[in-house]
Amino acid sequence: MPRPTRFRQIRAYPDYWSFVPQEAENPQTTDVSLDEFEVLRLIDYQGMTQEECAQAMGVSRATVANIYASVRLKVADALVNGRRLRITGGIYRIKTMPESRALTSKGEGAMRIAVTYEGGQVGQHFGRTRQFKLYDVADGAVVSSQMLDTNGKGHGALAGLLQLAEADALICGGIGMGARVALSEAGIELYPGVTGDPDEAAAALAAGTLEADLDATCDHHGHGEGHDCGHHGGSCADHGCRE
Repeated sequence: MPRPTRFRQIRAYPDYWSFVPQEAENPQTTDVSLDEFEVLRLIDYQGMTQEECAQAMGVSRATVANIYASVRLKVADALVNGRRLRITGGIYRIKTMPESRALTSKGEGAMRIAVTYEGGQVGQHFGRTRQFKLYDVADGAVVSSQMLDTNGKGHGALAGLLQLAEADALICGGIGMGARVALSEAGIELYPGVTGDPDEAAAALAAGTLEADLDATCDHHGHGEGHDCGHHGGSCADHGCRE
């Protein structure tokens, strides 16, 4: 009988997901898994020993040694031969964050919508948000809400936090490409380019009438100006949200 897969614990999703050499035209791509990235981050960036890294990730030192050798070879190959590095996939689990313990679990069959929250309005900078407001939806209507404080900066950490909070969808203002990739990896449907009252936005998404701008970036909403972002509408089911 094969041994069960042991997931490697990682702190959060990275903020940067792809690195491309400037001089190379159409470079080949080398994929680095998220658990490989975490080993490299802990050992080469944070200065941990392999034993300390193994304890942090919940695996054996032998596993860390094998991952470390593999990812260093990939990075060296990319630097020497001008290959693109892309972070994706892997055998991993996001570590539990303190904020998730105080959250109420969503009910069976419910959908959870997260909204960036700033001063009673939809926050316009995902990577800087200090709070999310979470809404649980059943039968096309919001049935409960709660606040979630963030525990650090960086869109990778925020995406991981939303995954732990069981969010199925995110409503926000501006958002960058790195954050989009992190949310996609976390399986969270994105509705950017939204302004106004968070309660109204969540209710609109629950009812299938929310208007969002799928192309909105942080620069697009960089100065808190009002925008007509009604380029894309539809229900959660239309856009593939998990229910």
